[in-house]
Amino acid sequence: MALTGIEIFKQLPKTNCKDCGFPTCLAFAMNLAAGKGELADCPHVSDAAKETLSAASAPPIRPVKIGAGDYVVTVGGETVEFRHEKTFVNPTPIAVMVSTDMSDADVEAKIKMLDTLVFDRVGLKLKPEMVAVKDAGGDAAKFSALVSKILSIKACPLILVSSSADSLKAGAEACGDNKPLLHAATAENADAVAAIAKEKGCPVVAKADSLDALAQLTEKLSAAGLKDIVLDTGATDIKKAFEEQIIIRRAALRKLFRPLGFPTITFPCEMFDDPMMETLAAATMIAKYSGIVVLSDLKGETVFPLLLQRMNIFTDPQRPMATEQGIYPIGNPDENSPVLITTNFSLTYFIVAGEIEASRVPSWLLIIDSEGLSVLTAWAAGKFVADAIAPFVKKSGIEDKIKHRKIVIPGYAAQISGELEEELAGWEIQIGPREASHLSAFLKNWSAA
Repeated sequence: MALTGIEIFKQLPKTNCKDCGFPTCLAFAMNLAAGKGELADCPHVSDAAKETLSAASAPPIRPVKIGAGDYVVTVGGETVEFRHEKTFVNPTPIAVMVSTDMSDADVEAKIKMLDTLVFDRVGLKLKPEMVAVKDAGGDAAKFSALVSKILSIKACPLILVSSSADSLKAGAEACGDNKPLLHAATAENADAVAAIAKEKGCPVVAKADSLDALAQLTEKLSAAGLKDIVLDTGATDIKKAFEEQIIIRRAALRKLFRPLGFPTITFPCEMFDDPMMETLAAATMIAKYSGIVVLSDLKGETVFPLLLQRMNIFTDPQRPMATEQGIYPIGNPDENSPVLITTNFSLTYFIVAGEIEASRVPSWLLIIDSEGLSVLTAWAAGKFVADAIAPFVKKSGIEDKIKHRKIVIPGYAAQISGELEEELAGWEIQIGPREASHLSAFLKNWSAA
């Protein structure tokens, strides 16, 4: 049975040393109780406490790290079945499949898309992260050469896909310290693949045709000393894959069934030949509840919606989405361009920025940290008021970018204009429209004179 944060806290050294990354031992204990951390993060816990707490504090779905250094993805670690219960923790990595039967040009084109398809959204960099390398012919030397070629183009977490233990070993050796995910250990080759995973320190995929067989396989791998396991049910039918993902999640969370308490991997690239249907399958798997999805190709029109879906699903529902505080130049503004200010609620930012772009009037948009609140809510909470806005404007550096001293505030915040004029001596406070849709006409009539 899972322990509460207080029960875990009683077993900790209570030194508040912060070596675990938390300000107090109690905060660390609460994090463990929520299934978001590992006991190993505390370097001072006693051996007796380790024995008592290790099993109880472990997340019901084990977090698994793939890759090394600056190129690591973490999958699993989830503690809830539904996002609104708390939050989902580790966003589903998106991988692209390449294989040994592809031409060098095709391989290079797919790998380079990892750097091309990078999108800036709400201050976050959204992008696909991984490459799945498939051994199409069972040639270990060819497989190893392809792995080396990929890493020479792009350092990234890899999934090595082969039914041959020899190929997996050759690929893992070509990765060096990269720690790829080995796909896959089966009932037939479990001993050989487990030996490679232990030798190289790599996570491993357990693959079986049924959930019962999969549970037996993970127990065998765990008994061999492997902890970092990813599950593959082998389903290529979307309905079956969907059902199995839900069953695995519920078994791990509701029943605390450890043999299925691992993240999963799915292959939408093997479910459909139609790119749009493959994207639909990927979207389904991201929502329910694949730890990793593998696509046949990376195209902006399909990857971008998946990245947005992933961002929305893995955003903490208890915290509003927010844009980073700062100055946002829109349309190459100059020293005579208008200056506008609003809150960092992401929806507010995107609507206002979009209307400024549509007006084709180059402008400076100041975003103040309102803890993700909209204009009226932030004003009511004391986050978008004169004594908060004025220091931000003075420290932002906007005065060095413009000649005039005019700033436009949202029409719904007109009541703060008088106080803001007192706080921002020498500035003219202008009242903008209440609705962002009226910004275009307002800006076209704006003058720095």
